Amino acid sequence: MAGQMQIRARMISSDVADVKALLSHPMETGTRKDPKTKAVIPAHFINHVEATLNGTTVLKVECGGGIAKNPFFGFKVKGAKPGDFIAISAMDNQGGKFEHNAIVI
Repeated sequence: MAGQMQIRARMISSDVADVKALLSHPMETGTRKDPKTKAVIPAHFINHVEATLNGTTVLKVECGGGIAKNPFFGFKVKGAKPGDFIAISAMDNQGGKFEHNAIVI
């Protein structure tokens, strides 16, 4: 499972947008064991997140295995205006890629 995402982007002042993103992902650290088989569950976590505003990168995040399942990212973008295009892409350590976008309201 590569993951899914929900994004909300709203103006909070004349040129600042508040962006909130919920990423649905299992986020396995690679240290837990399956209770039935006792086998180690392989690591599977988001390791890169990038956000763009109208194609210009505004956020880059490098993550490790210590982030909670279904992580939430919130950030503010200066220079935004209603109708701008926010795109967020994520990649996990197993090569899964997913992305979503939203219009600033």
